[in-house]
Amino acid sequence: MSVASLDVVSIQRRVVGVLSASQVLSGIAYSGTTAAGGLLVVEITGSEGLAGLSQTTGILGAAVFALPLARMALTSGRRRSLSSGYAIGAAGAVLVITGALLRNVLLILLGSLLVGAANASGFQARYAATDLAPAGNRGRALSYVVWATTIGGVLGPNLLGISGSLGQQVGLPLLAGPYVITLVCLLGASVVIALLLRPDPFVVARDLRSAVDVTAAAEAARPRLRDGLTHLKRNPRAMLGVATIAAGHLVMVGVMVMTPVHMRHVEVSLQFIGLVLSVHVAGMYALSPLVGLAVDRLGRMAVLYSGVVILLASCVISGLAPADSVPVLGLGLFLLGLGWSCTLIAGSVLVTDSTEEVERPAVQGLSDLIMNLAGALGGVAAGIIVVFGSYGLLCAASAVPVVVLAVVAALPACRRDSYRRSG
Repeated sequence: MSVASLDVVSIQRRVVGVLSASQVLSGIAYSGTTAAGGLLVVEITGSEGLAGLSQTTGILGAAVFALPLARMALTSGRRRSLSSGYAIGAAGAVLVITGALLRNVLLILLGSLLVGAANASGFQARYAATDLAPAGNRGRALSYVVWATTIGGVLGPNLLGISGSLGQQVGLPLLAGPYVITLVCLLGASVVIALLLRPDPFVVARDLRSAVDVTAAAEAARPRLRDGLTHLKRNPRAMLGVATIAAGHLVMVGVMVMTPVHMRHVEVSLQFIGLVLSVHVAGMYALSPLVGLAVDRLGRMAVLYSGVVILLASCVISGLAPADSVPVLGLGLFLLGLGWSCTLIAGSVLVTDSTEEVERPAVQGLSDLIMNLAGALGGVAAGIIVVFGSYGLLCAASAVPVVVLAVVAALPACRRDSYRRSG
């Protein structure tokens, strides 16, 4: 069947449905490991300073696999890329479970690194929703997949207590139980994509573009990191967008990864820790369609500054909250997620506005790489700060990059909030 004869509207509807189903599964899988991984490392090593290593290696895994999976998507399509990322993540869950049984931290961290590949696939899935969407409907198509992430992300942490008990019933350590859920869900997501994402939306979109401009399609299939660096050096608005994404991610990861350990100090149950993390994930994703609407209606800089204010409020509320105050910490972590959403979406749109279409893959790939490296730095620094200081000091230190971002955004080269519309 020729590309011209395909019903693109029907294919797009199916693509969004399949991607949403996979995102529910991957959201359950990844969010459930956020608390369990850190607590598992603390339990085995006895050192709270190492609590952030599990989350940090997961974020590094997302960075390590982002470019290879993107290259796979460019050469073989979304189906192979997404299903491979989820399958690698499932293999990582097996390694974490094995490490928990053997009380081997290196195996746990290696498994966490591989689980990060599933998170990289989750980011790609959102882009896949726009491959065949018309220009006026891309935001809506993206939002459906984001909402699906919300469902899985909120449900996942609330399964901590149940999955831990089930794990114990089959002879696993309490904190290894959530990784059984991770294994099952990531295998399910991989199978859903491999069997149902047909025809491949990226392949169809690429063939449609090739029919119009073969040269442009060939260039888009060969993004180079150095192209992104060259563009960033000459474009302060694009640099501001990347800095906004990185700063928001650094602060979010740093505070979030140590909150379960902070609560565990006073023996808060896994169920309540999971509840706080669920509220946090809701803040990250549930309101993203409204944040996106605000970016378009109020301007990129208005939402950027809103994210700055919300993140600062989160640092104050979380830092002053008692470790056993679930409602107050829940509010602080919800604001942390919402502030992250504002900086991520405003920053991403700034990058897109400031980049020509042929340059976008390289610049966006570089942006994702920097984002994940910043998150990894936040996870490592958070553990060190808590060991030599306190959770309150961590929250105070986290406010510093947010203030720096606000100062940078106020520079004359970055203040202009005009943008060009593009397809």
